[in-house]
Amino acid sequence: MFRPTPFWQLSLILLFLFVAFSSSCGVFSPKTKEKSVTLLKTEDAPQSQLLEQINRFAKVNSMRAKMDLKFEDNSYAELGIAEKYKTADGEVVVQRPSNILLKVQIPIIKTDVAQMTSDGKKFRVAILEDGGSGKYKKFVVGSNNADYSALQAQVNQMDFDGNVKQLKQNVNAFSNLRPQHFTDAMLMRPVDAANFMYAQSTILQQEENFDVGKKSPLRTVLRGYYLLDELGKNPDGSLSVSRRFWFDRVGKVRLARQQIFDDKGEIESDITYGKAGNLTDTGEFNNLPLRIEVTRPKEKYKMSLTYQSPESVSIGKTYNAEVFVLENRWNLEEVDLDKKLLEITNRKSQVQTQRSATDKK
Repeated sequence: MFRPTPFWQLSLILLFLFVAFSSSCGVFSPKTKEKSVTLLKTEDAPQSQLLEQINRFAKVNSMRAKMDLKFEDNSYAELGIAEKYKTADGEVVVQRPSNILLKVQIPIIKTDVAQMTSDGKKFRVAILEDGGSGKYKKFVVGSNNADYSALQAQVNQMDFDGNVKQLKQNVNAFSNLRPQHFTDAMLMRPVDAANFMYAQSTILQQEENFDVGKKSPLRTVLRGYYLLDELGKNPDGSLSVSRRFWFDRVGKVRLARQQIFDDKGEIESDITYGKAGNLTDTGEFNNLPLRIEVTRPKEKYKMSLTYQSPESVSIGKTYNAEVFVLENRWNLEEVDLDKKLLEITNRKSQVQTQRSATDKK
């Protein structure tokens, strides 16, 4: 039997060490370069500073501004005019607690496409342009807190033929189009420590930086945020999130996003705030967002609002209540969503009653 000598033992040990060392140095397995995510440096801030930023946004109690509006998958798509008027001019008047007037215009010729108002309880929408056919010009009224999903679902299930198909398009559009979706974005509610609790945490989010080239080490980054949750107490003693604020921690701590939740904990509005600047020419409203983007997941649309001339924005004036109640001065065909919802609800109830009576027989 062959017995290894000390020389052979030493040789085997040296060979093993050589292989192990060579492998670690990449002699036998060449290195591959992989793009890594760059972790951006973050700034610190106490909760008091975050609450102060929210209250600074909330100092805007009324505003009038000319804005560029951009729609994506919004209610107008059902009217066949989303592509044509995807980017539009807009005039916005908002006033606390939840009043808004919004006018949407065709660029250049400044013809109104739509006007809409909300006084906090009821909303009114006038569709004034539809690409020339005139079929979709309507005046729509409804309640801010109403759930029109049953109305929309009922319409989707119905069989339409001929001109009646227009009803389906109108209802789908009108049930999603609500001016009050933008009041919380532009008139942020202040901190309410008496009725809510606030919890601060941190999060890292991977993001694409499109301001640099694809090969830049800063193309893909990990950006740090503070999350500030506004927690309300439910009747059963449990807690639920009312609002969630995102504060960008890179460079300086900046309020970048606001999420508003419904009673079921689902997102109603997802609002992002763009680059900050100065509004009005008074010097009193500095470091406020020049662009606001509102996403409504349930209604499946997004709209961005960008100030055309930030220094020309008017803040702090008081407007009469009539400004926020749109009148049908165009004599458009009126559509009352509450009445239509009641009709469908009653119809369902009658069908169920008839079925129950038939089953008993």
